[in-house]
Amino acid sequence: MDSTIHRWALISVKPGVGKSTSAIFLAQALLDAGVAPLVADADRGQTCQTWDEEAGGLPYPVVSKVSRTLDKTLPELERGRGALLVDVPQIEDHAAIARSAMLWADRWIMPIAPSVVEVTRMFRPSHGDKVRLAEYLEDVQDMREHYGRPRADVVVLLTRTNTSRATRTGPDADVRRAMAAKGIPTLNAQIKHHDHYRQIGNQRVRAIGTPYERAARELLARPYSNSTTEDAP
Repeated sequence: MDSTIHRWALISVKPGVGKSTSAIFLAQALLDAGVAPLVADADRGQTCQTWDEEAGGLPYPVVSKVSRTLDKTLPELERGRGALLVDVPQIEDHAAIARSAMLWADRWIMPIAPSVVEVTRMFRPSHGDKVRLAEYLEDVQDMREHYGRPRADVVVLLTRTNTSRATRTGPDADVRRAMAAKGIPTLNAQIKHHDHYRQIGNQRVRAIGTPYERAARELLARPYSNSTTEDAP
């Protein structure tokens, strides 16, 4: 695989955290930064694909890629790209599809709303057929190592917050501390709740001047976990 491409998977346990919106805005921010992106829509809901169609085409490719073998098929899309972002379906209902994307991606970005209760729920021990995040993430990391790939970098992107800047107190600060206790860092950039993000789903987007521009800049500057993409442009 090309060692200079950013391979990002946007993952979540359940829907409704702004995952697809984040994929679209981050891709636009990357394009603005001179990094040629492609978005692969692996979610059966096809939000990104529909967004692209309704907008009359976004300024970067968006392709439908719903498959349980994404680790084998996504490399086909890398040629000529500086970044490939995958909108991954919620792990809770589509664990196999999500796993295949995460085996391929060198960075897992987790959009999370600022709710400590939800973080606690995600990290409860597994029981029955319920997928719990901690065990799932570690299982996929182990699989990556088994296949000779470095452990993926895992980072949280807070969405639907009350402020666009990190605070020392309040729900977003509580979630940052809760995730840090789990060994997962949170980006300094965070996405303030705004109807604009919900209403713009059929238009081209502007990332310049938004928190997504800051998030993309932070992600580009962030080192990977012993990954070959550490030297990516």
